[in-house]
Amino acid sequence: MPRFPEIADAASATRGAVYSTVAARLAAHSGERYPLHIGDTWMEPPAGCRMEDLHVAEYPGMHRYAPVAGLPTLLEAIAARVSARSGQATAVDELLITSGATGALAAAVTAIAGPGDEVLILAPYWPLIEGIVHQRLAIPVPVPAFAGEVADAEALIAALEARLSPRSVAVYLNTPNNPTGRVLPRAWVEAVAAWARSRGLWILADEVYEDYIYAGEHVYTRPLAPERTLAAHSFSKAYGMAGNRCGYLIGPAEVIVHARKAAAHTFYSTPTAAQIAAERVLAGPGDAWVRDARARYQALGEAAAARLGVPAPAGSTFLFLDVAEHLDERGLGGLLERCADRGLLIAPGPSFGPYPTHVRLCFTSAPPEVVERGVEILAAILGR
Repeated sequence: MPRFPEIADAASATRGAVYSTVAARLAAHSGERYPLHIGDTWMEPPAGCRMEDLHVAEYPGMHRYAPVAGLPTLLEAIAARVSARSGQATAVDELLITSGATGALAAAVTAIAGPGDEVLILAPYWPLIEGIVHQRLAIPVPVPAFAGEVADAEALIAALEARLSPRSVAVYLNTPNNPTGRVLPRAWVEAVAAWARSRGLWILADEVYEDYIYAGEHVYTRPLAPERTLAAHSFSKAYGMAGNRCGYLIGPAEVIVHARKAAAHTFYSTPTAAQIAAERVLAGPGDAWVRDARARYQALGEAAAARLGVPAPAGSTFLFLDVAEHLDERGLGGLLERCADRGLLIAPGPSFGPYPTHVRLCFTSAPPEVVERGVEILAAILGR
């Protein structure tokens, strides 16, 4: 056990700089900057659903704590929406409003995993899931799958089976996928759900990009195995509300009651004003905003992919590139430094799993004209 001045192993095992290891290098760059390393959007939320639209006169108490589980009216709105969209009947006691999808997954892992337990994480993966598992004293086990390692559902299950151990308690999957932009086929999701049931595992379903599909369909995991699935969703990604920190977790009521306890002892409750804005977006112009954003995102993703000579994303807001042939003796760090020296930040592949020669680019994190110029810089560095 650590004693002063040592720190806990879980803290040591958690990455610090996840999305950029060279951000400080920008201090010496005097020109335009291209922050394409973080998954965000340049678009503001729908009019009427922004912080500037909320007033105490209309929402008395909006600066006070909300209930730990979430505002009752928002819980009811989400339950109705999820039931309609997924086809899986959803009750209020199966929901927890969280501080972003990050808070949702943290509460979920706290509820189902303990010290020494293993969580199988289909990779490449959203980087923070690794740290969330570490901080619960559990062990993340990457299962490379979505960067070309497996060709079909059968191979995917074989990869999972090869890493299964007596300590495995859950499997994590993310679709549409961050960072690859892949949308997992129905057969793959069905296979994972069936396999998890056969092996007595929980399923952590990260579905924050559910609204951003450009090819194929989004397959909801929870209807396939509702008794064991904990699904995370996000107002951040859906409606350009990342700064509000509002998401939600769906799962069996008997698990959500424990996730609510985990939430109470970490972030306590999701910001009240953020929940009001979320309720307004569901009742107002949210769907139209998403349709417009999806069209813009798709055009940006296709243009960036064409310029860089890689396949267009089927979903999400990212491109994941293997840049192995462009690395010198300094490795990936050297390429990231070359980019930063020209004002461009992109995320390093190792943040997403065992991908030492990959980089991730977000094509929505800055205004389109800025993204276009950033992509041109990367294309030039890669000789494309």
